Amino acid sequence: MRSTLLFTTPLLATALLAAGCQSSQPAVRADGTDAHLLTGRHVAIMIAPGFHDGETLEPMAYLKDRGARVTIIGLERGEIQAYNSEQKISVEKRIRDVQVADFDALIIPGGRSPAGLRENEQAVAFARDFVTSGKPVAAICHGPQVLVTAGVMAGRTSTCIENVGPEITAAGGKYIDEPVVRDGNLITSRLPQDLPVFSEAIAQALAG
Repeated sequence: MRSTLLFTTPLLATALLAAGCQSSQPAVRADGTDAHLLTGRHVAIMIAPGFHDGETLEPMAYLKDRGARVTIIGLERGEIQAYNSEQKISVEKRIRDVQVADFDALIIPGGRSPAGLRENEQAVAFARDFVTSGKPVAAICHGPQVLVTAGVMAGRTSTCIENVGPEITAAGGKYIDEPVVRDGNLITSRLPQDLPVFSEAIAQALAG
């Protein structure tokens, strides 16, 4: 992964370092959590051009730091760029080349990426199949738009960036303004400021 940043937050700087390094870890992290809690778990992060850098990199670093394997999947392989910085990420596998069975969880970051994903039938079908599989699906900010298009929000309670709330309601779901909402296998958050609790909720779902 090659990165060129105009700016970064302390959390994102930590995420970039963790995402780019594969160093040995102690059995117990400084915060007392198990550094190998998620060893053996495989997580897909589904993005398109215009992804939000922090909403992609921070959950990725958090999960890797606890032993998970993370694969970036997208419409085509190769480098794509964030909308909010010059950060670039390499898409490792095309959505059409993977299956739900390959992964233990799916993350859909926000930014402008969901607008592109929801226009792609394979991306929408992959999200739909993941939700119906019962495996954890986590979406933040505009990410739930993909789930709306997938037709899986009816009867589900979730959160998202405020201006997407009406889409959730129109799709038969219940929108609430909370930092993180977990409804069964669905985990949602609103904004980058919610990333710590969003990432923690994903880890808890995988560990459980």
